[in-house]
Amino acid sequence: MGKRNRNRPRNGGGRDGGADGKRSRDAGWGAGYADIVKENKLFEQYYQELKIVPEGEFEEFMEAMREPLPATIRITGYKSHAKEILHTLKEKYFKEIQDLEIDGQKIEAPQALTWYPDEQAWHTNMSRKILRKSPLLEKFHQFLVSETESGNISRQEAVSMIPPLLLKIEPHHKILDMCAAPGSKTAQLIEMLHSDMDVPFPEGFVIANDVDNKRCYLLVHQAKRLNSPCIMVVNHDASCIPRLLVEQNGKKDVLFYDRVLCDVPCSGDGTMRKNIDVWKKWTTSNSLHLHGLQLRIAVRGVEQLAVGGRMVYSTCSLNPIEDEAVIASLLEKSEGALELVDASADLPGLKYMPGITSWKLMTKEGQWYSDWSEVPTSRHTQIRPTMFPPTDPEKLQSLKLERCMRILPHHQNTGGFFVAVLVKKSPMPWNRRQPKFRNKEATPSSEAAQAEEPPAEEGDRETPAEAHPCIADAPENPPEPEAKKDGVCGPPPSKKMKLFGFKEDPFVFLTEDDPVFPPIQAFYDLTSDFPKLNVLTRTHEGKKRHLYMVSKELRNVLLNNSERMKVINTGVKVWSRNNDGEQFGCAFRLAQEGIYTLNPYIRARVINISVEDVKVLLTEENPFFSRLGDDSHAQAKKLEMGSVVLRYQPDPKDPSTPQCPIELCGWRGKTSIRAFVPRNERLHYLRMIGVEVFRDKQGKKEGGASESQEGNKEDMEEPGQEGDVPGEEESDAEQNGSADSKTNNSEDVSST
Repeated sequence: MGKRNRNRPRNGGGRDGGADGKRSRDAGWGAGYADIVKENKLFEQYYQELKIVPEGEFEEFMEAMREPLPATIRITGYKSHAKEILHTLKEKYFKEIQDLEIDGQKIEAPQALTWYPDEQAWHTNMSRKILRKSPLLEKFHQFLVSETESGNISRQEAVSMIPPLLLKIEPHHKILDMCAAPGSKTAQLIEMLHSDMDVPFPEGFVIANDVDNKRCYLLVHQAKRLNSPCIMVVNHDASCIPRLLVEQNGKKDVLFYDRVLCDVPCSGDGTMRKNIDVWKKWTTSNSLHLHGLQLRIAVRGVEQLAVGGRMVYSTCSLNPIEDEAVIASLLEKSEGALELVDASADLPGLKYMPGITSWKLMTKEGQWYSDWSEVPTSRHTQIRPTMFPPTDPEKLQSLKLERCMRILPHHQNTGGFFVAVLVKKSPMPWNRRQPKFRNKEATPSSEAAQAEEPPAEEGDRETPAEAHPCIADAPENPPEPEAKKDGVCGPPPSKKMKLFGFKEDPFVFLTEDDPVFPPIQAFYDLTSDFPKLNVLTRTHEGKKRHLYMVSKELRNVLLNNSERMKVINTGVKVWSRNNDGEQFGCAFRLAQEGIYTLNPYIRARVINISVEDVKVLLTEENPFFSRLGDDSHAQAKKLEMGSVVLRYQPDPKDPSTPQCPIELCGWRGKTSIRAFVPRNERLHYLRMIGVEVFRDKQGKKEGGASESQEGNKEDMEEPGQEGDVPGEEESDAEQNGSADSKTNNSEDVSST
């Protein structure tokens, strides 16, 4: 095994250099690599020869590649508050920006992406430097940061938003995101599952996978902002991600996904506008090294796809070796089981170039090859037959590669991107054929395998090795179709699954007779259809500190695959333990993260509040009952001490008030009431009701103390200093958040 080239970017620079990669987090907002020269002669020579850019546009293409990438934001579409946020953006911030001049330069207001539905995505050329030069722009920047942290806005590159849209997600779909970190596309998938906010548990779910253990936690952070019970983060090599089992009608079946997102690691040359270091590091070797991995991941994706399901393959590379070559090889291997779909009508307004049907291959030394037959034997380990287009004109035409979509930076001021949509029409050919030993006398190992693995429906039964947690089903250098027919009866021997990274706490579901649940059921008067078997905790022993919920379908996956997969995180927190909670009738208080999940099932401990009540609760730490409106005051006095739901219902007759429901977690004390809401969510709700919260550039409050000083003082305070709120098992973000926003002290709060 040869030495690894130290200068070679890991994974070819692909995931970190991807369309929403970690290194580029701030690049669109003015951060940059000013000392790197944006020149690469090999890059220009390569793409001029391939003719992926229309004739006469190459100079314009290169000029766009050297320009900074516009910053783009996306309003999270599934939240019931999306329309309110859009209204705030358009009517307040964008209008203020429109007539603004800084240093004699007129600021261009953000523009909606024409191809993204319902004006939910916007782009702007404003840099961080410009954002900080004007108080109005600084307010806009703080708004973006705050709403991003609370999960209501995502800062995501425009082209990165395309694959989830082309998947056409519906709430009942089971979705696999194969290479998910850092998670902005995963967030889109979750939003689409929750398109109907009246349904707390959609039938579908998202399993988000990444090979890098540390990046899985970045993925968890992204997903947690959306508070969904339908997301599971797992840690596996995507090229051999295990096949999972689910129980249906009393027997175990193989889980096939309705939708698969295959956004593979890539060389990332479409991201040069924000990942400036790609200019210096780019060579054709990156694509040659990654092609085999990309093909293996794509093969594994279509194996896990249900018949009739849809898979989107995407890269942030413009190179046909990583793009059309992978799709062509995949279609050839499928022998008609896959169809490349024309998705041009799915995103009206998106400008793209059709896929190409002819390309050549170049080494980093500048040597060109047009066909596999030209490649010398000494190069056969780096260059493979699957990297070239099919030589048979009829076969090439039948693949319809022109249905692929390549987005070029100069057409709509975006990054470069490639996307292809595949539909599975029948089981993959190697799944249809049973290994020969099954038809002969059974060996002990085959009997054990058959006993372990249930038959799949419609003839898509897997071989014992395929069902094993980790198998290289698609070798990097697959044999030609002719060689494949010479008696190869099954996939290669299984490999032992390796688990790296931190050891996760267990996921333990409550049992039917768990003593922890009856007091919760009685205290909150939960409806009879509350799915208590979907409640889980993260410990086998001792007191349960937090209770989480997952959907029924994810519970099925968890219970039947504990030995097959490494789960990093799943579930949304719905209750947290209080130290002295029993004296109030229940040891568990509500958690703000899970309030919208629990809301349909809670019939007691609810106080209906007005817009003015929302303002009081979020700007004062422990307001007395008398600070509330008469109706809310009367409701609060009737309740015993303990956790409560503070519920605002919109009034259609008053369009000046928020036209979406607001649910807040609170605590009813002896004489006062308190909202347990994280700081950024608190600011979000205040903005929705017309209250602006703004910190100046020095982070000073009215009294002159700095923001950090105020924060430190607040962090040390115990919640419930009146004696109204019992101590918590541990300091939650919700407590810190509620302490952060004291009675208008640390914020400059004004009605707008």
